[in-house]
Amino acid sequence: MSDLRIVISGAGGRMGRALISAILDTPGLALAGALEYAGSGHLGEDAGLMAAGRPAGVKVTGVDAALPAGDVVVDFSTPAASVGLARRLGASGTPMVIGTTGFSAADLAALQEAAGAIAIVRSGNMSLGVNLLAALTRRVAQTLDESFDIEIVEMHHNKKVDAPSGTALLLGEAAAEGRGRHLDECADRGRDGVTGARKSGDIGFASLRGGSVVGEHVVIFAGPSERIELAHKAEDRQIFARGALAAARWVKGRPAGLYSMADVLGLADF
Repeated sequence: MSDLRIVISGAGGRMGRALISAILDTPGLALAGALEYAGSGHLGEDAGLMAAGRPAGVKVTGVDAALPAGDVVVDFSTPAASVGLARRLGASGTPMVIGTTGFSAADLAALQEAAGAIAIVRSGNMSLGVNLLAALTRRVAQTLDESFDIEIVEMHHNKKVDAPSGTALLLGEAAAEGRGRHLDECADRGRDGVTGARKSGDIGFASLRGGSVVGEHVVIFAGPSERIELAHKAEDRQIFARGALAAARWVKGRPAGLYSMADVLGLADF
C-alpha cells in the first residue's frame, strides 16, 4: 500500500511544524507539500529542516502558488487562508482537515459551501481526549436541568491570538446541543463592570493567557450546593498532530460533506 501523501498548510506555525515532524516519524505517511503565506520567512526552506532539523526534500511554497499534489491537505493557518484553500481544493476534489480556529459566521458558511464539493473534517481541537470531553459535556448538559449553570474556562500561551479558544467554543457547542439550543443564542463571552445577575441558561466563557501553556479547559456545571467539573490539560502539541493525522487517514475517500472529530472517532452518537 502506498503512503498517504499529506500537504500541510500553515507549515511554519507551531502546529504546522508539529505535523511535519509527526509525518516524518510515522510509517505510511509522506510529506507531499508545505504551504505558507506570501512573505513568510520560511518560503524556500526545506520543510523537514525547518520543523524537525532533518531534510525532507520538500520546499515551503506560497499558498498562492500551484498546489502540490497530495491525497489530503491538513490546514492549521488563518480563517481567510483556510476558506480560500477549501474553495481551491474543490476543483481537484482533494479532501481537507482543518484545525484553524477563529472563524466568523461568514467563514463557517463558506466552509459549509465548500464541503458540497469535497470532504472536510473541521474541529477546534483534534485530540482524542478533548473530543471525548465534548461528548461527555453534551451528555451531562442533556442530563442536568438549567438549575446548573455552565461555565467554560480556558487557558493558553501568551502568543494565542483568538479568544475564546476554538476548543472552548467546541465545548460550548456541545453543551448547547445537549440542552437543545444553538450556542449563539446563549453564549456569554465576556463580563466587565456591573453586568447584573447571571442569566439562566447562558453558557459563560473565560479566557486566560500566559506563559507557554499548550491548552487547558474546564467545563463547570454549577448547581445548588454542588459543582461538577470536567477538565482536560494538554501537555504536548503532538496530541493534536496525532489526531489531525488520524483525521487525514479517515477522510480520504469519504463523500463530500462537513465532518467533525466526533465522526472520525465514532463519538457522534455517544
